[in-house]
Amino acid sequence: MERIIRILVADDHPVVRDGLIAILGTQPDFAVVGKAATGVEVIEQVRRLEPDVILLDLEMPELDGVEALRRLRQLNPRLRAIVFTAFDTDERIVAAVQAGAQGYLLKGAPREEIFNAVRVVYAGGSLLQPVVASKLLRQVTHPAAEPLTPREQDVLQRLAQGLQNKEIAAELVITERTVKFYVSSILSKLGAGNRTEAVTMALQQGII
Repeated sequence: MERIIRILVADDHPVVRDGLIAILGTQPDFAVVGKAATGVEVIEQVRRLEPDVILLDLEMPELDGVEALRRLRQLNPRLRAIVFTAFDTDERIVAAVQAGAQGYLLKGAPREEIFNAVRVVYAGGSLLQPVVASKLLRQVTHPAAEPLTPREQDVLQRLAQGLQNKEIAAELVITERTVKFYVSSILSKLGAGNRTEAVTMALQQGII
């Protein structure tokens, strides 16, 4: 007889939570045994229900998903967790994986992808969507560099405005050679290949 996978769904948005429960309920080998709306509820439900797999949002009241994951890992190191969230920033992904998530899916993933993730993670595997995997790999390959200095941020702001080195030098009252030094340092710290890429990455990361 096929083993039933017992699932706990944790999301603070009732529509998302109930929709996910309904989708999971279409699979004969799935049984949603509980739901939670806060990080604290997740921990309480795991203690009480002992689910096989948790589908967990990161943004929840009382205790966020990453911290809930850390505590759950201490509670039961064998627990399997899939993050199901709208957040795809590098820092969030790395934090969730480090906290013990075996899967990371972005909201909007096709239902077949969700079903597959639950089965893969339950079987002891890990599953990251390609976009998530590439971000995680980039973080591992190029770990977060030292932060930009205030002067480098000044230069970056002007790069974002489309100014050339000579114009930046005039505005900041420094030499053009010094501007080139700052630009080189900015590219190195951000892991960017050129000025345009540096500006794009800085915007994505909220640096500017």
